Amino acid sequence: MKRTEAIRVDAIIRMAMESTGTMDTYRRQQVCFAWPEIVGPAINRCTTRRWIDRDVMHVCITSASLKNELGYISDQLIKRLNNAVGADVIRKIVFH
Repeated sequence: MKRTEAIRVDAIIRMAMESTGTMDTYRRQQVCFAWPEIVGPAINRCTTRRWIDRDVMHVCITSASLKNELGYISDQLIKRLNNAVGADVIRKIVFH
């Protein structure tokens, strides 16, 4: 019986996801999951819903003034969210 080198479980899962084409969906979910960590608890409390459609992240905000302020720093948020995931997943954020 021939022995092969051990492969980590996370590497096996990553290879399976890449081969089935589900890695993009996983990264989109990672960006949505990273939102509270990036913006902090105060802004996250005003966030009711967030989703990604292709390369556009949609975020529903309950405060109109906060929505306006976040529009000014959306470029910084995009960079921070993409850095958290390690890939260019989103290119634009739309606040509703």
